[in-house]
Amino acid sequence: MILIKDGRVIDPKSGMDETLDLIIRDGTITEMGKFQKSDDYDTVIDARGKIVAPGLIDVHVHFRDPGFTHKEDLESGARAAAAGGYTTVVCMANTNPVVDCKEVLCDLQRRASSLPIRVLNAAAVTVGLKSRKLTDMEALKQAGAVGFTDDGIPIQDVKLVLEAMRKAKQLGVPLSFHEEDPDLVGSPGINAGKIAQAVGVPGASSMAEETLIARDCLLALETGAVINIQHISSKVSVELVRMMKMLGVKVYAEVTPHHFSLNQEAVLEKGTFAKVNPPLRTEEDRYALIRGLKDDVIDIIATDHAPHSKEEKAEGILKAPSGLIGLETALALGITYLVRQGHMTLPHLLEKMTVKPAKLYNLDSGTIKIGGRADLIVFDEREKWVAERFHSKSENSPFIGTELVGKVKYTICSGRVVYQEEEGTYES
Repeated sequence: MILIKDGRVIDPKSGMDETLDLIIRDGTITEMGKFQKSDDYDTVIDARGKIVAPGLIDVHVHFRDPGFTHKEDLESGARAAAAGGYTTVVCMANTNPVVDCKEVLCDLQRRASSLPIRVLNAAAVTVGLKSRKLTDMEALKQAGAVGFTDDGIPIQDVKLVLEAMRKAKQLGVPLSFHEEDPDLVGSPGINAGKIAQAVGVPGASSMAEETLIARDCLLALETGAVINIQHISSKVSVELVRMMKMLGVKVYAEVTPHHFSLNQEAVLEKGTFAKVNPPLRTEEDRYALIRGLKDDVIDIIATDHAPHSKEEKAEGILKAPSGLIGLETALALGITYLVRQGHMTLPHLLEKMTVKPAKLYNLDSGTIKIGGRADLIVFDEREKWVAERFHSKSENSPFIGTELVGKVKYTICSGRVVYQEEEGTYES
């Protein structure tokens, strides 16, 4: 039995924001109120001056397992997630083999069942991510896929997208889209314009993203499907989603912490560590993303945690793969660049990292309630720290050496302490 004592309990779903104690028994929150310490508790967590919130949920991670485990695997990914305050993550399907059949999905689920956090899977929309034939979406959903995505590869066949949306609508699951038309990308990872010219690459235009967002939102309007626009990056994209929501499209949009924290200038300082798909764009685009978060046009903060090895990121700006790790810095980036700068309140930030991700995938989590699963995070919203070492296998972060505000102290999943900052420990 665990007692969490004297924390500021914030539950964005119910609006609760007050100093309370929580009692956890058998993986469940059993009582909330004021309680005395006693020998009845196995663990007492002193949360005075700290925030107690629902465990964070990330709907967009790459654990590189199977096929690319030199970058990350299920165990190291879960370790990084727990250290970042995440109790639930959704892994993308672009592994090797691709998560496009029950056999691959069930193997992942079997191995994930022993992990201390909840690792869920989105399955591929198309077989082999080749945009030619739909997967057996019904069988994959029955096997436990929470949604479908060909993340990393846009689906260019409009008829196939329409068919996928109709099937997803029938099954009651969302489709998530990586929106970058390859015909409009000169080279990936760097925004087209002055920075791309400075580093000697063609770059990727925001139009590659915007045209596909418009297309897929209109298809979703026609079919009634629920869709999620992944890692939105431009001002025009924000306004497109705003308009489509007004038209009645059931569209979610997610943004990464690196897109609301950095602009394209980071490439000049951080090199390949700031190379990411879609690319970091202009300062005007960055502020548009922040406005989109404030206005609830953008629903979700998701990391797109994308580990790569040192050797891969050292291949030069043109050849190095796009992507960066994000699980262990996401909450602090939100506090540092959104809350501390007056753009959002802390409860509003937490809503984007708990309630809205849970709603997208119909998850029974993301809230604090009596009788609910004890997925919780305890953090200090004022503590400053420098990003230096990571629990991930990889260290491809442009935030290395950056002073951030907001430090995770405990992560509790299903009533079990899976991360404790004071000792730097993680339970496997």
